[in-house]
Amino acid sequence: MRGATIAAVIVVVVAVLVYGTFAGTYNRLVQANQQVNAAQADVETQLQRRFDLIPNLVESTKAVLIQERTVFEALATARTQYAGTRPGTPERVEAANQVQGALARLLVIVENYPVLRSSETVQSLMRELASTENQVAYARRGYNAAVQAYDTMVQSFPTNLLASSFGFRPRPYFQAQPGSEQAPRVNLSVPAKP
Repeated sequence: MRGATIAAVIVVVVAVLVYGTFAGTYNRLVQANQQVNAAQADVETQLQRRFDLIPNLVESTKAVLIQERTVFEALATARTQYAGTRPGTPERVEAANQVQGALARLLVIVENYPVLRSSETVQSLMRELASTENQVAYARRGYNAAVQAYDTMVQSFPTNLLASSFGFRPRPYFQAQPGSEQAPRVNLSVPAKP
């Protein structure tokens, strides 16, 4: 009888240890996932701030830049695509990158028009936009750091066994838009009149 009691105690202790290990691992996965969600929300907040500034900048420059309509159209299209995507999806990341590319082209145009550069409204919006771009970059770095920690946990053995059974999947990184390593080219020539 004494041997049966010892065996039962050992089984209970092992069961408690196994349960504690699984519960602790699951809780760490949930915590890491929530950190990614929070970092993603920070990025979304900064991107929304950027998108709220864009219409003001566009309206301030539109009258002077009629021949640059394609940039405004690209910016509007990119914003619409962004609004139509779900947070945390690769499509959302791509749409945010398209907005960033169109915005970079607009900023180059603004820099090349002295009338716009001297406008206090445009200057104020440009400063705010530059500040927002810095905050977007900072938020993206935070998001990517959270994704790295989470993805490492989700893909590491033996946590990956528990992660896959509970539906924890690797999350996408925010990546630079292809071609963003080069400055955008802008044609500032006025089209010839027929």
